[in-house]
Amino acid sequence: MVISIGEILVDLFGKQAEDGISYNRKAGGAPFNVACAAKKAGYKSGFTGRVGDDLFGKFLAEYAKNIGLDYLDVALDENFNTTLAIVQLDDAGERSFCFYRKRTADYTISDEQVKNAVKRANITHLGTLMLSEERGREVADLTVETVKKSGGRLSLDVNYRDDIFKGTDAVSVYKKYVEAADIVKFSEEELDMFAKGRTFDEKIRSVAEGKLVCVTLGKNGSAYCVNGRAGRAETISVKPVDTTGAGDAFFGCLLGALDGKDPFAMTDAELNEVFRRANVCGALTTTGFGAIDAIPCKSVIDGYLG
Repeated sequence: MVISIGEILVDLFGKQAEDGISYNRKAGGAPFNVACAAKKAGYKSGFTGRVGDDLFGKFLAEYAKNIGLDYLDVALDENFNTTLAIVQLDDAGERSFCFYRKRTADYTISDEQVKNAVKRANITHLGTLMLSEERGREVADLTVETVKKSGGRLSLDVNYRDDIFKGTDAVSVYKKYVEAADIVKFSEEELDMFAKGRTFDEKIRSVAEGKLVCVTLGKNGSAYCVNGRAGRAETISVKPVDTTGAGDAFFGCLLGALDGKDPFAMTDAELNEVFRRANVCGALTTTGFGAIDAIPCKSVIDGYLG
């Protein structure tokens, strides 16, 4: 099973109305999106996180329960608020975020929650929004330590957000978690931040030692590097309306496909197959609004792969 540990939050999508801007409430949070994508794509998946004991938190807890994950632990905390992300879309469906995240619950996950999740997971996926807070880094450190002791695999999505890490040397904060992970996902822009080299191949190889590195490339699909072998996988052509959660959908489907397999022993053909599947999942997610509602199910993905 793939179990994600990290933020679950409310995405508020603004829309111009006659009397001002109205906001549409959607469930989100990168690691929660990953868990939902893996499940909807047909794989065993779970999630561990924390929300405030408020209207938003209760909405998220109920929403998460209705997804039907194989493992779920969403704690309600009366001492903190639920994290909110205000999402703005441009004409191409590209999104920008503004986070409301003071005294919020997403990075206050308990030690017990972490340990209970890791012992059930083959792949533990760690959310990175928590790395901006001291308590969140303690949660991340415990997750890394517990996964290493368990013999499972650790997954990490860099998922860098200017609004969260502004004024922080994010590269130095992320460094030890990127190095500790067995599977890491970057966007192309994030790879430029964290890798060394002049060419794309030089950059991806510089961060891939001892791990499977995945890079999302938008309409150009995705790239990977493992055991010194680099490759690319194509995607399908779609007309995006909202790119929110596309990378999470890609990664959830990918991690689900890798569950129970050794990515370091897979052939290029096998890797290309799982990356193409993940590309289709991510691409189709951009054709609807919200990070989760538009994630395709297994049969829809299969239909695009032939």
